[in-house]
Amino acid sequence: MVKGKNIKWHKAKVTKKDRWMQNAHRSALIWITGLSASGKSTVATELEHTLFCRKINTFVLDGDNVRHGLCKDLGFSAECRKENLRRVGEVAKLLVDAGVLTIAAFISPYAADRNNIRALFNSDDEEFIEVYLKCDISICEQRDPKGLYKKARAGEIPQFTGISDPYEEPLAPEIIIETDRLTVQESVDMIIDHLRGRKII
Repeated sequence: MVKGKNIKWHKAKVTKKDRWMQNAHRSALIWITGLSASGKSTVATELEHTLFCRKINTFVLDGDNVRHGLCKDLGFSAECRKENLRRVGEVAKLLVDAGVLTIAAFISPYAADRNNIRALFNSDDEEFIEVYLKCDISICEQRDPKGLYKKARAGEIPQFTGISDPYEEPLAPEIIIETDRLTVQESVDMIIDHLRGRKII
C-alpha cells in the first residue's frame, strides 16, 4: 500500500472533549469479540437500543454489515481479516472523535489485531473497552443461526474460526460475559454498569 506524501492532518476547531460537554456523556469504543453465535450482534443491538433510549449518541459497527460496503472487497483469509479490522478500527476512531459511543461486534479472532485497534485509542481516557463474550463452542454450534458451523464441519467453509482456524481468547479484557449462562439483558446490564463505573455515561 502506497502512503500519500502530500497529506496533512487538518485540525478541527471543535474537539472531542467539546462534544463530550455538549452531549453530557463521553465517547469510547466498546469492542465486542467472541466466537460466531456467541451473541455479539444480539448484545450489540440491544446495548445500542438501551443507550439510545437514554439519549446517548451511539452507533453499532457490525461484522456482517461492514462487509456489505466498506469491506465488500475482502475475503476471510488472515490477511483479509486483518485489513477488515484495520478499516473498522479507523472508522471507529473517527466516530469516537465525533463524540459517538461506538459499539463494534466482530469475531476478531487474533489478539494482535485487537491490540492494534486498542492502540488507536487514548488509554488515559479509557476509550477502548474490550468485551469478551465467552461461550462454549458446543453452545455456539447448537445456536448456529446461520448454519455456518454445520457448513464448516462439512468442509464447505475453509478457515472458520473455532473449527479450522483458531480463536485467541482475550487475556485481559475489560469485561467478560458468559453468554451461555446469562441472558441478553443481563449481558447488556453488565456493560452499562461498567460504563457508569467509568463515568462514560
